[in-house]
Amino acid sequence: MPVYILGIESSCDDTSASVLRDNVLLSNIIANQQVHKDFGGVVPELASRAHQQNIIPVIDKALKSANISKTELSAIAFTRGPGLLGSLLVGTSFAKSFAMGLHIPIVEVNHLKAHILAHFVVQPGKKKKLPEFPFLCLTVSGGHTQIVVVKGFNEMQIIGQTIDDAAGEAFDKSAKMLGLEYPGGPFIDKYAKEGNPKAYTFAKTNVPDLNFSFSGLKTSILYFLRDRLKEDSGFIQKNLPDLCASIQSAIVNTLMVKLKMASQQTGINEIAIAGGVSANSGLRQAISDMQEAAGWKVHIPEFQFTTDNAAMIAVAGYYKFLDGDFADQSVTPYSRGGI
Repeated sequence: MPVYILGIESSCDDTSASVLRDNVLLSNIIANQQVHKDFGGVVPELASRAHQQNIIPVIDKALKSANISKTELSAIAFTRGPGLLGSLLVGTSFAKSFAMGLHIPIVEVNHLKAHILAHFVVQPGKKKKLPEFPFLCLTVSGGHTQIVVVKGFNEMQIIGQTIDDAAGEAFDKSAKMLGLEYPGGPFIDKYAKEGNPKAYTFAKTNVPDLNFSFSGLKTSILYFLRDRLKEDSGFIQKNLPDLCASIQSAIVNTLMVKLKMASQQTGINEIAIAGGVSANSGLRQAISDMQEAAGWKVHIPEFQFTTDNAAMIAVAGYYKFLDGDFADQSVTPYSRGGI
């Protein structure tokens, strides 16, 4: 008998609902919030209000697109954390109430684990090679940067992480310095394709072991731009592609140095990337190049599974459902925490 999982994602500013039959994707609906662009970043209060407006229409559309009734659902999986607490409360509260009304279990999902398990979402009519355990996953987003040893669907260990800023934040803050719109990461990626990644060099912070640091890089970029703008007020506009390419190269190189080190230390050559920054073309190319250079077996997610989405929540919930790992009605969300 098939298992139907409804996934709900509301950790930040995207309201998403997805339906899976076992691990096969039936629908994945996402409602984006455009209001935050005016503020140069996500405003938590506005995000939670938008989730309240969007969650019922999004879930209704996900069920209709999957062509199933709510009474066919086996369980409801939802993002418990980490994320914005107000946004998480909307998804958590709805999941608990909906499940109670349907007399079905709820499954709480860690947002970071879900990004990793997005690799196991199967799409009808599409064939892809799934990662084999154990594998390494570089999880990179606006809020987190981690290297994780994935031993099983519900067994993961962080072996490296940022000690300050995340890679996605470094992209967005650098983009803001360049006068680009929020979110700035995709704009840096766009202009970087036209520029020279070796045009400029920025100082990077060296930290021990497999950990990362991006605060020093951001400071280096800030001071570099300050000094150049004193000499020429039009410096950024004249050199935007080269600046973007050099910034992207510095961030990607920092990530790849640690990922290579992790592979060497663990002896694991099965490598995956996940999270919003895994959509970056420079990172995708760098990790693809390692297939031949280091003999890695590389797994790169489809673009629709890089950003926050409910399909990853549903598939993570599916594997917890198989283990009988359910939450109860007393569960509450959390804003901070790792895997």
